[in-house]
Amino acid sequence: MKGLSGKAAIVTGGSRGIGRAIVERLLEEDVNVLFCGRNPKTGEETLAELKEKFPNKEIIFVPADMEDESTPQTLFAKAREAFGEVDFLVNNAFPFTAKAEDATYDDWKHTFMAGPAAYARMIAEFAKDRKVKKGAVVCISSISGHIAQPHRWTYNAAKGAVKQLIRCAAMDLAPDIRVNCLSPAWVWTDEVAKATVDGKRESVPKAWEDYHILQALQEPWQIAGVAAYLLSDDACVVTGHDMDATSGYLAMGPEGLGKDANFAGSE
Repeated sequence: MKGLSGKAAIVTGGSRGIGRAIVERLLEEDVNVLFCGRNPKTGEETLAELKEKFPNKEIIFVPADMEDESTPQTLFAKAREAFGEVDFLVNNAFPFTAKAEDATYDDWKHTFMAGPAAYARMIAEFAKDRKVKKGAVVCISSISGHIAQPHRWTYNAAKGAVKQLIRCAAMDLAPDIRVNCLSPAWVWTDEVAKATVDGKRESVPKAWEDYHILQALQEPWQIAGVAAYLLSDDACVVTGHDMDATSGYLAMGPEGLGKDANFAGSE
């Protein structure tokens, strides 16, 4: 993709899942990457695997909790020391706190401070003291920011806030910095695996795949491709946009794929 090669990026939550796939895709596009994660062991293991796969790229792992006040400054200081400038920011780390009327004050505080507030603070730090004016930000939102789901007041409200955040940031940081988000649907990650019988991909119920027009759970690498596009110069006229990356989930109505529906005009 245009405008990625030779640049530098920060990816939060890059040790596993969608975040790791984004790190790998950016490395494939010749981008140097600093990624962070809360679990030092997982992060170091991922770093070792990536360095073996991409021996000529500069890859840095930093243990970090996005709720900590000092995290944005720490990440950007380390990235600027290593790369000289940060061209791209991918906000991916986000707490999967799914509670409803049982949510405590601390649940709400954690969900928002480690979620959309952390996204906002990272964007603000990205915009500070830039030597190279042009840049791009991608925030990972979710299908959960668009629809109602049972027992998910905290998570869905926080994901819904991401869309408004990127719109406001895009306006304030234009024309030099583009800010977008993307919304996946059901992606095969650790969280989705927890909902299966035995944690295996082949145990995914067919009904979950049928939530999507493309009739398959998404894979992290597919979402990574959308993120790379939004960072690239190929998306140079796209800003303040929530990219529908739901495999058609948002396009469907309650009839779903129509397998069990009788409607006017059908034979």
